[in-house]
Amino acid sequence: MHPEPDNGASPSAPLDDREFAEVDAQWRAANYLAVGQIYLLANPLLREPLRPEHVKPRLLGHWGTSPGLNLVYTHLNRVIKVRDLNAICVWGPGHGGPAVLAGSWLDGSYTRTYPDITRDEAGMAKLFRRFSFPGGVPSHVAPETPGSIHEGGELGYSLSHAYGAALDNPDLLVACVVGDGEAETGPLAASWHSNKFLDPVHDGAVLPILQLNGYKIANPTVLARIPQAELDELLQGYGHEPIHVTGDDPHTVHQDMAAAMDRALTTIAAIQSAARTEAVTARPRWPMIVLRTPKGWTGPHEVDGVPVEGTWRAHQVPLAEVRDNPDHLRLLESWLRSYRAEELFDEHGRPRQQVLACLPEGERRLGANPHANGGLLTRELPVPPLENYAVDLDKPGTSLHEPTRVLSDLLEQVMADTAERRDFRLVGPDETASNRLQAVYQATGKAWQAEVLPTDEHLTRDGRVMEILSEHTCQGWLEGYLLTGRHGLFSCYEAFIHIVDSMVNQHIKWLRTTRRLPWRAPIPSLNYLLTSHVWRQDHNGFSHQDPGFVDHVLNKSPEAVRVYMPPDTNTLLATAEHVLRSRDYVNVVVAGKQPCFDWLTLDEAREHCARGAGIWEWAGNEDGTREPDVVLACAGDVPTQETLAAADLIRRHLPDLTVRVVNVVDIARLMPAEEHPHGMPANEYDSLFTRDKPVIFAYHGYPWLIHRLAYRRTGHPHLHVRGYKEEGTTTTPFDMVVRNDLDRYRLVMDVIDRVPGLAVRAAIVRQQMTDVRTRHHSWIREHGVDLPEVAEWTWPH
Repeated sequence: MHPEPDNGASPSAPLDDREFAEVDAQWRAANYLAVGQIYLLANPLLREPLRPEHVKPRLLGHWGTSPGLNLVYTHLNRVIKVRDLNAICVWGPGHGGPAVLAGSWLDGSYTRTYPDITRDEAGMAKLFRRFSFPGGVPSHVAPETPGSIHEGGELGYSLSHAYGAALDNPDLLVACVVGDGEAETGPLAASWHSNKFLDPVHDGAVLPILQLNGYKIANPTVLARIPQAELDELLQGYGHEPIHVTGDDPHTVHQDMAAAMDRALTTIAAIQSAARTEAVTARPRWPMIVLRTPKGWTGPHEVDGVPVEGTWRAHQVPLAEVRDNPDHLRLLESWLRSYRAEELFDEHGRPRQQVLACLPEGERRLGANPHANGGLLTRELPVPPLENYAVDLDKPGTSLHEPTRVLSDLLEQVMADTAERRDFRLVGPDETASNRLQAVYQATGKAWQAEVLPTDEHLTRDGRVMEILSEHTCQGWLEGYLLTGRHGLFSCYEAFIHIVDSMVNQHIKWLRTTRRLPWRAPIPSLNYLLTSHVWRQDHNGFSHQDPGFVDHVLNKSPEAVRVYMPPDTNTLLATAEHVLRSRDYVNVVVAGKQPCFDWLTLDEAREHCARGAGIWEWAGNEDGTREPDVVLACAGDVPTQETLAAADLIRRHLPDLTVRVVNVVDIARLMPAEEHPHGMPANEYDSLFTRDKPVIFAYHGYPWLIHRLAYRRTGHPHLHVRGYKEEGTTTTPFDMVVRNDLDRYRLVMDVIDRVPGLAVRAAIVRQQMTDVRTRHHSWIREHGVDLPEVAEWTWPH
């Protein structure tokens, strides 16, 4: 059996007088540095009386959470050093940036990262000046912060990031401070269940620290206002055993925090030992710490006659008029001097030995641990030769395969080849098999630590497929995994990936920022495989039909985002090979799981992917003697099929019309080269799509995206895009494209309407196309399936 931790810190004092003085000195020094960052532009050690010009003209930052974070940083330093721990910390109250910067400056990792910010008075002055200042660093825990893997600008993701970092890192402790405001978010609430997926044998440990300081920006927090017994029941229900640290007396809190840390880490070590050496398989109840201290602790008690410390008023800047209000200036100086900086820093502004005594050294420092700069630890992912999985192709458009099912065979081998090193995971919300990726179960099972019934399949304690019906948690796990240097793939129904819109925003911002930080090593890309897509959600209906995630992603930093729409199986394999090996991108791959036509051989697919967009000569009827009359362009598997079927109809009904077929697999190719690294130069775009010929573009998603990407092109006035326009229901596959005017017959009608002089000459053909669409509506309502000429169509040869 696993040991059960006590429900409170030890009543004995784990710190002797010397140790107490050391942790208290470190904590006071960090608090001083945090206040200085928020307020001071000069005079960092108050060697002269504080004057208005010493204070920043714009006061930005968050003081309220900083003293509690400083306490956590200090006590983590102590246990890391005493126990020689390999540890990182995820700082959920991310706006407590002053605290984490203070901690890394004190332990020297900040100077290691930024050599000009020296650990002395001059460096302290620079540290203060650059915080929340133009040309400096943000007020929250950001990519610029040494030791951080978590962007603190948005709340809710800390705990899932922490668990993602712990996966397959058996020797790593990931402490995670969860703010009580953050604990009210949906993503954080779901992520408490991550402990049901953490394997004590192969994974590291997560130590959640719930920081209850009582308030958000302007309101109390829920978890701080419910009875402790009710809070304990909630946390125990999540599978944790809470250890409480409560108070505002530094002496008592330091002793209790030290005892809580010791007790939690001893319990974690016992859990891991029981699982690793005694083969104990019962799911453990992991310890956590509930830290309840005042918001804005050690700051001004009262300002302008109203209470501040311990209230919501301490959240950001407690003294807002320091430059203009002499009383506020006096309060600030008194506040800073209350930490007795002369005891903490020597005559040169260097931290005194008592401040440094409990600090770990080298890579054990929280600001220097390589797991928090995961690209340093990344190994190349072994992607097997595609020739082992590619489908044979005699002629285009005559054979069919399920692209994601074929991809699954490749992913199975990747799983097998990383079995020992354990640095590849597949995550998704209960959809691995639904998305035809179940071949991976031949190499690994689904991670699961809870009860297993005889009817269950593929559940294993050490599995590397992660399924939970929370897209937020899947995203957070994978981000934490990637940020610590490993590889992965997120498979999801296309319509529901929108749930993580805000999370991917933050990750893209992180990548964009880290690209400008030479000390941040590139990390494996965040790869999405979006399937069960809009055009083949005919059975699930309107609620499952939304292709707009690519619009959202392509709004973001061009240097960090890529969107691929492979039209067939071999092109999906070539795309997957590329994205799985890439670094520092968010790659969105949209591919079907239903049978679709094979158009390209593997060699052709690789060449096509390298181009990103190209002419399919065999699909058109150009002879090289003149420009085409019309360009049929397409992006996506179903739009490609409809485009080629339209080309077939034009060959049969309008044989004199010269048609060019262009397929686009890399959507960013449509953008100008000046706007995106994959964008086409103007002359290349014009040679492909022409400058003045009609372009009928069948697109997988919302049609206006293509217009937005190509609006600066010379030929844009001649571009007509068909795509999804929010017309959906439970119906047949072909009816989905008919409802949205993306079908082959509508595309032929568009050609007739837009090629000069063709409308009159081809009026009979247009009428025939209209009649087929009308017959289609009657047919599906009588038979429940698509027209035979549609269902049985293949590319003619």
